[in-house]
Amino acid sequence: MLYPDQFGKDPLFPKHSDFAVVYKDELVGQGVITYRSFRQGEVIARMAGHIVHEIRQHTLQITPDTHLFDPYFSGYFLHSCAPNISLNMVDFTVTALRDIAANSYLYMDYAETEDVLFKQFPCSCGAPNCRGWITGRREIHPAAIAQRQSGQSNQVFR
Repeated sequence: MLYPDQFGKDPLFPKHSDFAVVYKDELVGQGVITYRSFRQGEVIARMAGHIVHEIRQHTLQITPDTHLFDPYFSGYFLHSCAPNISLNMVDFTVTALRDIAANSYLYMDYAETEDVLFKQFPCSCGAPNCRGWITGRREIHPAAIAQRQSGQSNQVFR
C-alpha cells in the first residue's frame, strides 16, 4: 500500500505494484504513474489522508472549509484540461474517465475539486480545450482582473 498503516487496509487503497509517485520533469515535478491499465468507468483507487482546514499544496477540497491532505498518492495527481481520471470527494474514489494504458500518468482537472487553488499556474497540458491558465472553479483568471481594472471587458477567462 502507498498509504501508511494508520489509514487502515482498504482493498481499494493504491498498491506499490499498481502505482508510484515519480518525478516527471522540471516543469511539473512529481506525478502518479499507473503500472497497470484501467477501463473507462473503473474505480481505480480509494484516497486517504489527513483532514485539514486550510488549502495546502497536495490538498483536495472536500467542502469549502475542509480539505484532504494526501502527500502519499492523490496529492500528486497532475493537471490536464482533458483529464483521464475523476475524483469523488464524498466517497474518496478515483474513477477512470477513459481507458488508461499501463505506464500512464494520472491527470485530473484541478477545477473539478478546488474552488481556489493553493497556487494558480500557466497550463502546459497541450489539450485542444486547454484553458491556458489554471484556476480553481471560483477564481477569475488574472487577465480578466486586469481587463476589468482597465475597463476593457467583462469577459472571464477559463
